[in-house]
Amino acid sequence: MEAIRLKVIKNHKLEENQVIRRILGGEKELYEILVKRNNQKLYRIVRSYLKDDAEIEDIMQETYVKAFTKLHLFKMQSQFSTWLIRIGINKSLARLKEKGKIYDINTPLDHLSNTILEIPDSRQLNPQQKMIHRETKQLLENAIESLDIKYKTVYVMRELEGMSLKEIAIALDLTVANVKVRLHRSKDMLKEKLYKVANDKNVFEFGFSRCDRITENVMKRIQEY
Repeated sequence: MEAIRLKVIKNHKLEENQVIRRILGGEKELYEILVKRNNQKLYRIVRSYLKDDAEIEDIMQETYVKAFTKLHLFKMQSQFSTWLIRIGINKSLARLKEKGKIYDINTPLDHLSNTILEIPDSRQLNPQQKMIHRETKQLLENAIESLDIKYKTVYVMRELEGMSLKEIAIALDLTVANVKVRLHRSKDMLKEKLYKVANDKNVFEFGFSRCDRITENVMKRIQEY
C-alpha cells in the first residue's frame, strides 16, 4: 500500500492525458490523481443540485466510479473535468427524479433560499476574523442559493470554478450564447454589495478531510473492477 501511495505522489504532476492513458494501461491506482484534482469542482457542481452532505458524497462517489468504468470511452478531446461534471449532473438529476423532485427550470427553489452552508476545514483565523469571514461567506452563499438551479449552476461553474464558457456549454448541453445569458442574468439577480465579495474562492469549499474520505472510498470501490 505504501508503495502505491509513493507511486501516486511521484506521478501527481503528470499531464491529465498521460494519467488517463496509464490508468487505461492498467495503473488504476493513478485514478486517485484525477479524483483529488476534481473533488472540489465536482462537489460544488453537485452541491448546486443537492443539499444533504451524505447524499452529495454518495453522488460524487457514484460519479467517479462510473467515470472510471467508462474511462475507455473518454475521447480526451476536452478536459476530463468537463466529462466528469456531465456525469455528475446526470446522476444528480436522476437522484432528484427518484425523490420526485424534478423542478421546472423556470421555477425558483424558494425552499433553499435561507440555507446556510457548513463550510468544512475553515482557515485558521483569529476569532474576529473568523466571525467576519463566516458572516461574509454566509451572505454570499445565501444569495447564490436563492438563484434558480439553471442560473446557480452556471454561476458556480464560471465564477467559483473558473470554467470556460465552452466547457460549461458542453457540460450543460447548452449553446455558448445561452450560457452567457444565464451568467449575465445570475449576476443581475445578486445584490451589488454581495457581488463585490463573490470572488472569494473559499465559498463552497470541499475541505481536506472530506476530500481524503471521498478519494479513499472511490479507490476502494474501483478495486472491484
